Amino acid sequence: MTAPSEEMRLRKGERTRRGILRAARAQFQQLGYSGASIRSIAAAAEIDPSMVMRYFGSKEGLFAAAVDVDLRLPDLAGRPAGERGRHLVQHFLTRWEGDPVDDVLVLLLRSAVSNEAARTRMHAVFTEQLAVRVAELGDPDGALRRAGLIATQMLGLAYCRYVLGLPGVATATADQLVADLSPTVQRYLSDPLAECPA
Repeated sequence: MTAPSEEMRLRKGERTRRGILRAARAQFQQLGYSGASIRSIAAAAEIDPSMVMRYFGSKEGLFAAAVDVDLRLPDLAGRPAGERGRHLVQHFLTRWEGDPVDDVLVLLLRSAVSNEAARTRMHAVFTEQLAVRVAELGDPDGALRRAGLIATQMLGLAYCRYVLGLPGVATATADQLVADLSPTVQRYLSDPLAECPA
């Protein structure tokens, strides 16, 4: 019998890895970080628990991989200056309500409330991705502050709409939310930041 080629082994390994991550995201979503276990995730993925450890090393390593988020932020600098806030709000809503893979954003938000690793990852996502995009618009010194203010709107929206199911927010259409939030996000992107009193 011919031994499987390296390429076949890699393909099988990648399928196994993806299966583990799918099962892990579902378990973390349903049970939270503390309620999910390597054993239950392995059972859901129909593999031996030792395989989870082989691919991810620990529960912490698995969680970090499961919540590895690329916001795929648009190039705001290439948009008309007055439309950037609307475009950014539309982008976040499309991410949260489009691809099921993006449930990981909501998973990360839920987990960040009680888990240090999730909180650290959430910080990294927004500082390494959103702040970089904001800095490209011409205020690198204020980029972290501007990105943080935008995050208050986007994460607040996600928490109220997808976690709390707050009436008026959970039932609003995406177009309504874009109209409601865009002016504030636009202001955070382009208006002068308030000076702090000495």
